[in-house]
Amino acid sequence: MEIVESILNLPVQDPPGEDFSASDLSWTKVGNVERYDDVALILYDRVDAFIIGECCNVEFPTRFHIERGRKRSRGSLKDYKHDDYLEYRLYWCSFGPENYGEGGDILPSRRYRLNTRNRAARPQSMRGCTCHFIVKRLYNRPSLALIIYNNRRHVNKSGSLCHGPLDRDAIGPGAKKIPYVCNEIQQQTMSMIYLGIPEKNVLEKHIEGIQRYCGSDAKVNSLAAQYVHKLGMIIKRSTHELDLDDQASIRLWVERNKKSIFFYQDTSEHDPFILGIQTDWQLQQMIRFGHRSLIAVDSTFGIKKLKYPLCTLLVFDSRQHALPVAWVVTRTIAKPDVSKWMKALHDRVRAVDPTWKVNGVLIDDAAAEIDPIREIFSCPVLFSLWRIRRSWLRNIIKKCSNVEVQREIFKRLGETVYSIWDGSDPFVALEELSQDFVDQTAFLQYFKATWVPKFG
Repeated sequence: MEIVESILNLPVQDPPGEDFSASDLSWTKVGNVERYDDVALILYDRVDAFIIGECCNVEFPTRFHIERGRKRSRGSLKDYKHDDYLEYRLYWCSFGPENYGEGGDILPSRRYRLNTRNRAARPQSMRGCTCHFIVKRLYNRPSLALIIYNNRRHVNKSGSLCHGPLDRDAIGPGAKKIPYVCNEIQQQTMSMIYLGIPEKNVLEKHIEGIQRYCGSDAKVNSLAAQYVHKLGMIIKRSTHELDLDDQASIRLWVERNKKSIFFYQDTSEHDPFILGIQTDWQLQQMIRFGHRSLIAVDSTFGIKKLKYPLCTLLVFDSRQHALPVAWVVTRTIAKPDVSKWMKALHDRVRAVDPTWKVNGVLIDDAAAEIDPIREIFSCPVLFSLWRIRRSWLRNIIKKCSNVEVQREIFKRLGETVYSIWDGSDPFVALEELSQDFVDQTAFLQYFKATWVPKFG
């Protein structure tokens, strides 16, 4: 095939169908005799369709994650080439680039059964797959995307197949009958088990994931059930008390799990304890489902059971199911401390995808600091209406003794909230409420101190 030096004369391709893959495109070699890449030019709006098509490869089913990303603003370059980018993203097969096999070169396969009670299975993810491609949104033609496929083969550095049905030595005897559990599915399953979700629900979600790789039958479902049960038992039996001293135990745990820690601040005379946890899978879900969407902050999970409150950040997938994408363990709600972990989380996401932006943050706690959210995420702050009404009702009952007065105040507060959506000024209704119930000083003091500032 002829090698060209420029992309200037490449045709713009738009394959039919909802999704398409590399096999549906005509590739051109661009570069020189010593070094060249396979490239194709498509519409930028169809990049997602291409990625979905590549993930659905029958021989090598996988997911592609964003390994690296960069962005330029319009007008930042005075002189530019035809292939300069406005946005740059490196997509890598989720079975790589790291290799967690012995020696880091080729993952071992077992052709015999180990005579041990708890035999360790071969790692089911991160097999050193080298398949990756680059998507450039062109600087001088923003409506087009240049796809540069650096390596289209799903092989490791030694050139051997490293995942998929064709990898006969992937697990050992009967490899074709054993479901593949990629890093994404494994992290998702572990996260659900840690959250205390019932095993039946975890198994259902786990089976949905592995069916993308090997279809559905009784054998697959049986092995999946064994996998989830065994993983749950391992997590349940594993001890997290690494030292008799709690602080020392936490330091050891953080040291061993650096990859899943986005922020850590040890307790001192001046600084409170803060621990921010986010796995790689959670980071990818936050990038995928949090971009141009809502993030919910649930700050009530475990408060009555745990010594330290647990704050959970959630995004919503395509079926509007909530996915936990980060956990923060801390007692402090002070603005400087909230700003620290929130900025660390935001910077971690933007380091992978500089274009990432959230449309709004939904919170459930009136006492939460909302200024850091507005400053760091640059988005509106929304309140959970169910949480608001629940909090109001609890305090009305606590601070007002007359049942009729309780009922009337709760009704008037509901009318005030719904009047906001009609474009009415809420402060007028709140002023009338204060005048009509001037004798209910305990509740009015609570409401003015806690909620009135939030209406601004």
